[in-house]
Amino acid sequence: MQKTGFNKEAQNEVSFIGVNRHRIGVDGEGVTTLAAFHGCPLHCRYCLNPSCLDTNARVHKFTPESLYQQLLIDDLYFVATGGGVCFGGGEPLLRPEFIRQFHALCAGRWKITLETSLNVPLKSLQMVTPLVNDFIIDIKDANDEIYMAYTGKSNAQVWENLAWLAANYDREHVILRVPLIPEFNTEEDRERSVERLSKIGFGNFDRFTYRVEETGIRKLGDRD
Repeated sequence: MQKTGFNKEAQNEVSFIGVNRHRIGVDGEGVTTLAAFHGCPLHCRYCLNPSCLDTNARVHKFTPESLYQQLLIDDLYFVATGGGVCFGGGEPLLRPEFIRQFHALCAGRWKITLETSLNVPLKSLQMVTPLVNDFIIDIKDANDEIYMAYTGKSNAQVWENLAWLAANYDREHVILRVPLIPEFNTEEDRERSVERLSKIGFGNFDRFTYRVEETGIRKLGDRD
């Protein structure tokens, strides 16, 4: 394998809450592996991966090189099906340099999908956009009051990033997740989100519902 020339600092390990192989039809085309980063700027009330914020969570440590070496086992699947790696979390755009270095190792053989809230500095998005084949963006809700009540943070940065992405990226390769969240938004709120997103040029929407189980555990429900 070719030498990458990464310096020692660039090879520092980062934490992942999991690496899940052989996923089909949930995070990009073909066979994919989900690599979920630890760490997130949001505190969603019904977080699907609460371990991403748990300082005591069991994590896996990888450098770009060591993650690449682990995923090489599925190179044939990725290439044959047009699949690759989906970086999620947590929030992958907290680690743009890691993604850039990992992409250099793939040399364009594997597709890179990013599952993100976009609630990060614009410069982080700009750094990785040329490397990403597909974005899956979790909008939550376009209304800032609803968004803040659910996540604990404003979505002003999300809208700045969406506007930049709409102007600088192929919008056909962006999927926007617009959930119905019990106790936080309504069908009408969701359709207002879709309408506002449509006005800036997006058209691929994933509508789904959070479902409340009898145990009180909240998880992602079936797609509408």
